[in-house]
Amino acid sequence: MATDNFLLKTPNTKAAKQLNLLAWIVTVAVLFLVGLMRQVSLPLPNGWDLSFLPPFHASLNALTAVSLIVALVFIKQRNFKAHRAAMTVAIVLSAMFLLSYVAYHFTHNSTIYGDFNKDGILDATEKASIGSARTLYLVLLLSHIALAAIIFPFILFTYIRAFTNQFTRHKKMARWVYPFWLYVAITGPVVYWMLRPFY
Repeated sequence: MATDNFLLKTPNTKAAKQLNLLAWIVTVAVLFLVGLMRQVSLPLPNGWDLSFLPPFHASLNALTAVSLIVALVFIKQRNFKAHRAAMTVAIVLSAMFLLSYVAYHFTHNSTIYGDFNKDGILDATEKASIGSARTLYLVLLLSHIALAAIIFPFILFTYIRAFTNQFTRHKKMARWVYPFWLYVAITGPVVYWMLRPFY
């Protein structure tokens, strides 16, 4: 069967070692930039406006979630080529998100949940309502950020194992990396939707 022949490709361990090193370098660079963007604020050139980026980020996360779900359907059908294509789309969308997210946060202050309403004033009822919703928001946000940071290198390693034909090792890692990545991709748009009134 053609799909089974896909699994018979010879593992390329030499390329895997080189790509794993590259994955660590990329991980350190990304985490450094994410840490730095909270400390550094870069001015935008006159006339530039990046306020469209938060909904764009949410869209990229949502499309990543869709790609991951489609990839799962394909692998259940043993359609390995389509699965690889869908996972590649998810990787590319995530890379686009990371680049855009870092660019936005180097040039904009973080938006705080519950900071103000459209009039700039909160009454007691609004404060109480925001207080309970803010707890849920913070749980989702903190779990989203923490898991994104933790699983980032493992997403790369999982992809590298498939790319270098180490399918048994890929499958073992994917079983636990996949649900965390899907959670991060889904909670991204949810966090944006909850924060949207405060932009």
